[in-house]
Amino acid sequence: MVIKLVREFQQRQQLSMTPQLRKSIDLLQLSRIEIINKINAEIEDNPFIIKKDPAEILSPGYDDELMANLPEMVTLPSYLQNQLEDLRLTNEENKIGAVIIQSLDESGLLSIDLDELEELLEFKSSVEDIRLVLENIIQHLDPAGIGARNFKELVHLQLKRKDLSMNQQELVHEILFNPDFKNFEHAKSTLLDRFPAEEIQQTLSLIKACDLSPGLDFESIQMIYPDVEILPAKEGLDIQFIQENFPQLSLDSELEQLAKDKKNPVNIALQEKIADAKWLIRSVKKRNETVREVGELICRMQAEFLLGQSLQLNPLSNLELARELKLSPSTISRILRSKYIQTPKGAVSMRSLLSASVSKTRRVTPQQLMEEIARVISDSPQKLSDQKLVEMLNKRGFNLARRTITKYRLKLNIPNSRKR
Repeated sequence: MVIKLVREFQQRQQLSMTPQLRKSIDLLQLSRIEIINKINAEIEDNPFIIKKDPAEILSPGYDDELMANLPEMVTLPSYLQNQLEDLRLTNEENKIGAVIIQSLDESGLLSIDLDELEELLEFKSSVEDIRLVLENIIQHLDPAGIGARNFKELVHLQLKRKDLSMNQQELVHEILFNPDFKNFEHAKSTLLDRFPAEEIQQTLSLIKACDLSPGLDFESIQMIYPDVEILPAKEGLDIQFIQENFPQLSLDSELEQLAKDKKNPVNIALQEKIADAKWLIRSVKKRNETVREVGELICRMQAEFLLGQSLQLNPLSNLELARELKLSPSTISRILRSKYIQTPKGAVSMRSLLSASVSKTRRVTPQQLMEEIARVISDSPQKLSDQKLVEMLNKRGFNLARRTITKYRLKLNIPNSRKR
């Protein structure tokens, strides 16, 4: 056996993440109040950064003497938990209710699936038990709409507590859950054959007047400040980044010139501070521009919903945003974290306005698919199996797998064909 030394050359690409790039990425996922506090801390530490507009910025710092004289803050979880304790519930219902309450987002919506709640409960309670507690207990707590799994259910829960006539109740259900209606105008023109125009208009006004973020009426565990706002415009939407109370940064050029004096023995340390200041100013500007671009695209894609013309979100995913803006999906995910849009109906998280399509050939949201499944099952005189549902829907171009139909049928709490 002969041992030889062989020289080989290999060429490969490797992404090196510099400390500054890592810090820039971290800036993207900070909420508005978090980045404002970070900027203020940098200003105190770095003399080369100055504020153009020294506006007063709200911060989570508290004056102990002032706070001692204020009443205890009422947060949404504590308010709901107090109501839960007043009910005569079993130990299991209490545990399920507490987990559901802690899983609600700031607006009061339940944005995670019931099977995820089952996992949080360590599988000690079934999905059916969780659903019963959600629909029979949590969704009956105040404020109305708490525990809704989407905006349509939220509006329906609020209107169920109003003294509506039978016609209005039927109208509300038709407008919200009929998958044939593209928007409110389409629903109105279609329903004129069955209902008076005045009654339809009154019902639409009730729907549009509902609060889409009932949970934001309470003190938030985390301060919420929207980054983007929708301004009134004659045509469409005018979306802008909110400059109010956001530090406007610039470099102290006079101090920079003094630091460039080569006779200064601490010149190297000062140069590092100057570089840090320039990086922060550049990175904050880029972060705000990216947040505005993402918010603007989301608002444009969901214009009908935001203008109050429909309660149905259009299919929209991280990947679509990334392709449109020529950004990486990971960048979009970081941008969506803790970012809010100020709408005429209150602050709404950017993430809540996304709804990925469940089909690769048609733009169909999970909510639209569930409505379609429910309608096909209710309209059919036969007990349709999941395979039959797949065949019927795929003939219409949905291109869905059987497991997808099963998943969303179970979400609708519809038993299989043998048990129907």
